[in-house]
Amino acid sequence: MAYDYACREGRASFRAMPKIAIARLWFEGNSFTPTPTGWDAFRGREWASGAEAMAAQAGTATELGAAAAWFAARPSWTPRVLRCAAAQPGGKMADDVFETWIAEVTGALRATPPTGVYLSLHGACITESDPAADLTLLRAVRDAVGPAVPITASFDMHANMAPEIATLLNGASAYRTYPHVDMDAAATRALDMLESAVLGGAPLFGAIAKLPRVLHSFHMRDACGPMAEVWAEAAAFEVGPIRDASLFGGFAWGDSPYAGPGAMVWATTPPAAEVTAARLARAIADRLPRFAVSLPGPEAALAIALASPPGLVALLDPADNPLSGGIADTPGLLRLLRDPPVETVLAFLHDPAAVAAAVAAGVGGDITRPLGAQVTTAFGPAVPFAGVVERLTDGRFVNTGPMERGTVVELGPTAVLRSGRLRVIVTSRKEAAVDPGFFALHGIDLAQVRLLADKGKNHFRAAMAPLCAAVVEADFPGPASLDLTALPFRHVPADWRRPV
Repeated sequence: MAYDYACREGRASFRAMPKIAIARLWFEGNSFTPTPTGWDAFRGREWASGAEAMAAQAGTATELGAAAAWFAARPSWTPRVLRCAAAQPGGKMADDVFETWIAEVTGALRATPPTGVYLSLHGACITESDPAADLTLLRAVRDAVGPAVPITASFDMHANMAPEIATLLNGASAYRTYPHVDMDAAATRALDMLESAVLGGAPLFGAIAKLPRVLHSFHMRDACGPMAEVWAEAAAFEVGPIRDASLFGGFAWGDSPYAGPGAMVWATTPPAAEVTAARLARAIADRLPRFAVSLPGPEAALAIALASPPGLVALLDPADNPLSGGIADTPGLLRLLRDPPVETVLAFLHDPAAVAAAVAAGVGGDITRPLGAQVTTAFGPAVPFAGVVERLTDGRFVNTGPMERGTVVELGPTAVLRSGRLRVIVTSRKEAAVDPGFFALHGIDLAQVRLLADKGKNHFRAAMAPLCAAVVEADFPGPASLDLTALPFRHVPADWRRPV
């Protein structure tokens, strides 16, 4: 057996080369999206294990990309990549997929006990029968390895965090940017905490403080606004005993008993963690009125967009944003833009049947069919469409970033349909249109487009806002609608959902 010579506090000791288990479940569940998220969604995005799973992400701005770089800098540390799974946000995760993940990961941990465990999680996972799935899996992982093996994790800042999570981990961190362009940095912080724990560093104590409210994420960007101010406070606390101070905005459409914003702090003493987490939660509470959201209706938003300065203007439909669990199927945007006065691109509709019809018609062929409302008519009826097939693609491109830079995106076969000044992109898989690579794939020169109608929200801004003269958001109906009081919550208390 190989050994590593380590010196701690002036005492020399020999340690077996650490063997670190890595597992990942990155999924954000929208309780009000009508269809569950099953095997196809995970296999289409990420369902991998083994060394090749991490190697495939090397050089990307992702958690596994960070892990690849971290272990490359520590050749005596051995990573063992267990099940890594991810899907675009959507309806509740299918129970059988979740149960398979749990069984694989805990079985592997019991069969070959690791020196430590790193988990890449979202924190807002819900399943068909479990409204707090991240807590369930953390309990299972802790049970599998026992109390002595250190576990750390990284989380999305939109996690709905149960306070108990701090008792199951030995350290954790969250994304500090929104749009999320620092997934890799969050993973590195969590891995550094794991390293310290494995090598006998001072133990860390965690605390999670919750704010009993559910907030929209429109004003949670890190560049400006109330959340940016609280992030600045959190950064200032990271001195002395405070190792990590992370904020969570929560995910408003995840019907979880742990919904809502809060703070997580890791420190070398329990009081330091508890007091600091409580202070940061109060800092969010002090700014509650500034998290209020008011958006123009579709027609008013379109008028604002068309009156914007020259150049590309984005008109966003956040209620059907795939990265909020939207279905990319609501018909509101298409109905609004059936006969636009300017060159317009609608990105996108998730409609495998429309793609198949376009492939059958061929480039230049006519296509007449209803679009939108193929999953549900709860948000309005389908819209008649008559046009031509302008382009067909294999749906594969690489994100240029900054969000998830370098990752391969698989849309499945796609088509661009044109009717007059309107082009509609239809895809076989649901992946958000938030990267210039999405549009380059479809032969769209955004410099020649006046109006980009996109099913997106804040993540759209990371790569796309610099290309736009203006970004206008509108209040459409959809699974991630603005009016939380109208949604049939079961687990979130009613007073948590009152308007700010």
